[in-house]
Amino acid sequence: MEVAISNHVYQQAQMYALSKGLNLNAVIENFLVSLMSKGHNEKEEVVPDVVLSLLGAGEPLAEDDLNGREAYYQYLQEKYK
Repeated sequence: MEVAISNHVYQQAQMYALSKGLNLNAVIENFLVSLMSKGHNEKEEVVPDVVLSLLGAGEPLAEDDLNGREAYYQYLQEKYK
């Protein structure tokens, strides 16, 4: 099997592989495996713990006010009465 890539890209990839102590075939294979696994797991995104800790923080917003503008204006009205 043959794959054609530009000479410039090949040289940069070869230098990258050497700097990591790998051969170019391993780098390409690892990249393709990670690319394919991302495609299969698009729905299964990992949510960082920091984000999970923020879930439920604050007051819930109305469905039609997803960006929170109305809630923010109400907050300002209450604050400056």
